[in-house]
Amino acid sequence: MNKEKKRELLLPGDIIEEEDCRPGRGTYKKERNIYASKLGVKTFRSGYVNIAAQRGRYDPNRGDKVIGTVTDLNPSIWMVDINAAFSAILHVNDVPWRVEFGDTISYIDVGDAILVKISNVDELKKVQIRMDEEGLRKLNSGQIIEIAPSQVPRVIGRKGSMITMLKNYTGCRIFVGQNGRIWIDGDLEGQYIAVKAVQMIEEKAQAVGLTDAVKEFLKNETGKDFDQEE
Repeated sequence: MNKEKKRELLLPGDIIEEEDCRPGRGTYKKERNIYASKLGVKTFRSGYVNIAAQRGRYDPNRGDKVIGTVTDLNPSIWMVDINAAFSAILHVNDVPWRVEFGDTISYIDVGDAILVKISNVDELKKVQIRMDEEGLRKLNSGQIIEIAPSQVPRVIGRKGSMITMLKNYTGCRIFVGQNGRIWIDGDLEGQYIAVKAVQMIEEKAQAVGLTDAVKEFLKNETGKDFDQEE
């Protein structure tokens, strides 16, 4: 069987059902399974299974708030995929807990999704992140979807108008990371509508009258009309 020709689109958290391979780029191993850590196509090279991203990568900037996925850990740090060219480092001194040396797994495990802030990016693009500020946390519920980082401003909207509209109509809590990952939490129907609306925004990002089109979609899907309420 020629594994080089096999292509399969995977979502973050999907199990990679392959034998005789080791975790490569865009994957992580937990217990006996290998998982995808980002959206992309499964590829094989030199005995490693990799996930090749289908979207542009995120260019980290100090101060950005992003959503990451923990891919590895050791006694004092966690390695975190933030959809950039290289993993980011989260140190035990930069989390809201007092973590004893060697006890990192008790607080954040491989595969966990976390909301973090970029604290430093050096000239070699080595990224450090922190999780010890207000609002930063583990994301234990809801779902995470991914868009091209270049489309983040369209989802947020001018002065936050688009994201506010999405929250109002769906009743969901939504956070848009600068790295293109979006956390959506609420009832299942609200999450479904919010995901469809975000996909619509990304697909029609350059369209004239996008805000009105999204509002009409939300009205039809939810049966709500905030214009009348006003």
